[in-house]
Amino acid sequence: MAATGIRLHDVTVAYHGDITILNGVHLHAKAGEVTGIIGPNGAGKSTVLKTLFGFLRPRAGGRIELGERDITTMKPDQRAAQGVAFVPQSRSLFGELSVEDNLQLGCWPFRGDKARMAKAMEAVYERFPILREKRRAPASSMSGGQQRFLELGRALLLDPQVILLDEPTAMIAPKLSKEIYRFIRTLADEGRTVVLVDQNVRQCINVSDEVYILELGRNKAQARASAFHDATALRGMIASWMDYKID
Repeated sequence: MAATGIRLHDVTVAYHGDITILNGVHLHAKAGEVTGIIGPNGAGKSTVLKTLFGFLRPRAGGRIELGERDITTMKPDQRAAQGVAFVPQSRSLFGELSVEDNLQLGCWPFRGDKARMAKAMEAVYERFPILREKRRAPASSMSGGQQRFLELGRALLLDPQVILLDEPTAMIAPKLSKEIYRFIRTLADEGRTVVLVDQNVRQCINVSDEVYILELGRNKAQARASAFHDATALRGMIASWMDYKID
């Protein structure tokens, strides 16, 4: 599958019909880059990812494009088949099942092709050797960071070209968090499109190529990541809603 980007065009999303969370949001995540989304709590960051994956539908007029294709009306499973993967912040594993069982479930769309399943799972084990070591262990027996590796590995089984990551290092030990950020960078270097929502502003900016700031469900600012280190206005904007400084 050729590398491709993903876009939101003037997207407005509401919960329960009248609670507007996103209001005219635009976003363009390019292939081969990490696009970071930051902002204060309640800005709509996670809602952007849920909308990109199809859990939420834009109101009339908003549009979502995967490459040149309009996927606005596609359901999540259809988007997954088109090469979009989503790793949510909350744990999404079957804890009582083994690591290998969880990976096998990730192969469900091509479960009849045993050779493909074996090849896809071997590729995950090569990326994350700890999963091979723990493959017979219940997923719940692993550390939080190891479970996150399993979720990331499972997302790669369908060889997605767009990967949506929601707070991938939340509640993860610093050492494993560094490994996860390195892995995220590797995904983009392979030509994939990565959209990263993260409360760790420093790390998000460091790993990203392009950064969007959302505030109250609207686009507040957008710039190449390097600009956030040099532009006083952008630094001040971040400082206004976080106890944070960019060195």
